[in-house]
Amino acid sequence: MNSPAAPRGEEFRDDTRAPGSGNAAARRVLSAAELAPLTALNDARSLAAVAASLGVIAVAVVFGISVGLSPWLLLPVVVIGIQQHALFILAHEAAHYRLHSHRGVNDALGRAIGMAGGVSMCTYRVTHRLHHNNLYGPEDPDTAIHGGYPRGVAYLWKKLLQDLAGLNAWKTYAYFFGAPAINDSTQTAARPLDDTSPALRAAARRDRWGVVALHVGLPVGAAALWGSHGLLLYALLWLLPLLTVLQPILRLRAVCEHGAVTDLASPLTAARTTLTAGSRSGAAVDALCNLLGRALLFPHHVNHHVEHHLYPAVPHYHLPALHRLLQARGALAGAEVRDLRDTLSQVFAARRPRTARPPAPV
Repeated sequence: MNSPAAPRGEEFRDDTRAPGSGNAAARRVLSAAELAPLTALNDARSLAAVAASLGVIAVAVVFGISVGLSPWLLLPVVVIGIQQHALFILAHEAAHYRLHSHRGVNDALGRAIGMAGGVSMCTYRVTHRLHHNNLYGPEDPDTAIHGGYPRGVAYLWKKLLQDLAGLNAWKTYAYFFGAPAINDSTQTAARPLDDTSPALRAAARRDRWGVVALHVGLPVGAAALWGSHGLLLYALLWLLPLLTVLQPILRLRAVCEHGAVTDLASPLTAARTTLTAGSRSGAAVDALCNLLGRALLFPHHVNHHVEHHLYPAVPHYHLPALHRLLQARGALAGAEVRDLRDTLSQVFAARRPRTARPPAPV
């Protein structure tokens, strides 16, 4: 079920492909009456989620200012980077029209959150539609990020360390500025934007200018108000986490969501849900690791990625209930639902022999 307010060329389509081998027809087990409360938007819960992430950032910034240039500064840098990722997840909600019931408020809030992190939410909406509507297909722009796994332990660690050093940040922001999916010139080849409304593309172009203006204005404003000390604080407590801490989190979460899957025929097996409460194995160590994963990798229930691809109209705070309902109906039998340790063992596994790689989607 998609948002009824989204016009043609702006909607996130339900994935109605036939289920992959061994999977239940998950999209047919829930009635419209059962789905209605799960797709209902609760503005107060969304705003509380935004306030929670901003509140943690505010506390971390105050702490960082108080400790000054000392080893303790590393703590707020890490916390702020983790919460910048949490804000990105909420911008993702806005891209799906799920952050607020009023479209104008949804987009204004999503754009503001995205801009603070250097992300054009409206551009991301275009790119992310291509991902949802063409999962693991030739027009999925995210396959370059999470496809081909497992690629070996050394490969992923190398990428994550490069991310942490800030070496790949420019690639991240090029992606969020729409390269290459948002570029109209791509229509000369695979034509991925033919399914995107002109209004969405125009909003993306305008939004990118807002991102540039904000990130020119922030350091200028900090320097004007507090001089070189203000500029240093901006660099250490906002820009540094964006370019370092945030980067490996973005990559590892994306790889956990779609990497090292073996059946691309269905969202049940081409996406992965990693548990963050309790454990599938029943082991205490897995329950603890799952909880740690929620704190570091999967804020705002973004871990429920199978469910999100099955029902993109369900807001983040209803995803746990959707998971329980689908599980009770047996719809997740054979799906990619794992504990965090299990997920990491899949994505950090040795490179598959070429002959064992998943077939290309049809």
